[in-house]
Amino acid sequence: MKRAIVFPGQGSQTVGMGKELSANFISAKQIFAEVDDALSQNLSHIMFEGSEDELTLTENAQPAIMASSMALLAVLEAEAGFKPETYAAYFAGHSLGEYTALAAAKALTLADTARLLKIRGQAMQRAVAPGEGAMAAVLGLEYAQVQEVVKEAGAVGVCAIANDNSPGQIVISGTAAAVNKACEIAKEKGAKRAILLSVSAPFHSPLMLPAASVMEKALAETSMNVPTLPIVANVTASAVHDPVQIRKLLVEQVTGQVRWRESVEYLAAQGVTSVLEIGVGKVLTGLTKRIVKELEGSCIANVADIEQFGKVV
Repeated sequence: MKRAIVFPGQGSQTVGMGKELSANFISAKQIFAEVDDALSQNLSHIMFEGSEDELTLTENAQPAIMASSMALLAVLEAEAGFKPETYAAYFAGHSLGEYTALAAAKALTLADTARLLKIRGQAMQRAVAPGEGAMAAVLGLEYAQVQEVVKEAGAVGVCAIANDNSPGQIVISGTAAAVNKACEIAKEKGAKRAILLSVSAPFHSPLMLPAASVMEKALAETSMNVPTLPIVANVTASAVHDPVQIRKLLVEQVTGQVRWRESVEYLAAQGVTSVLEIGVGKVLTGLTKRIVKELEGSCIANVADIEQFGKVV
């Protein structure tokens, strides 16, 4: 049986994430402490009992989601004897989750991953002035139809497909005027819904070019090993293992499209039959079944999930 391990992206954060893990398992507590030290910030306090507004800040949410996934993985390894390299054939992650995948595959150290995600979050936040950009979820249209939508809306401003999440669930990004126009066009073309998202910047659009430059420099200054398993990259929806290529694709990912639907289809085409999501939210588990019905999807998001998984493995 071929399996893949995947890690969630931004939007999965929730106050209280990781608190139970940290209280019950020294392996998890060590992960959170190492991330705090790397950032010179008490991020774990924000995660466990901070305000929702503070946790949702991009520069906090990105390393927090990664830390939560890595803590879950550490507990799985320590308590259930879990070995990712023998369990799975591939790693993948949604947007920032690609960095988590690289940490899990030992291509990046935990400390470097936390620092890169902090830099990434800050750079993405600063790339566009507040209120100038927007993102929206378009539900009920196919990919080709949304391509037409963003092309038409491009007459008003920058508009691009940011996330191809699953059939009928596509996220668009760009200038506020163009995204609002795209929502109108999408509804005219038969979209069930076109909903503006509560985000602080137009991620995965050409407007993120300043952030891409920041990440290019940060990644060039960070050492990277060959991952223990191939990583399915967001921007190519195919496996990569060369650190030079991984760096290049991570830079492209800042402005490029998260091709998640195609990534899951790629995994299925390689013979993967089961996808395990490690992290809060269970978003990717839901998407997996919508993309390839035959794929078995499961998620480890808390202590109860770890206990159940330990009995199964």
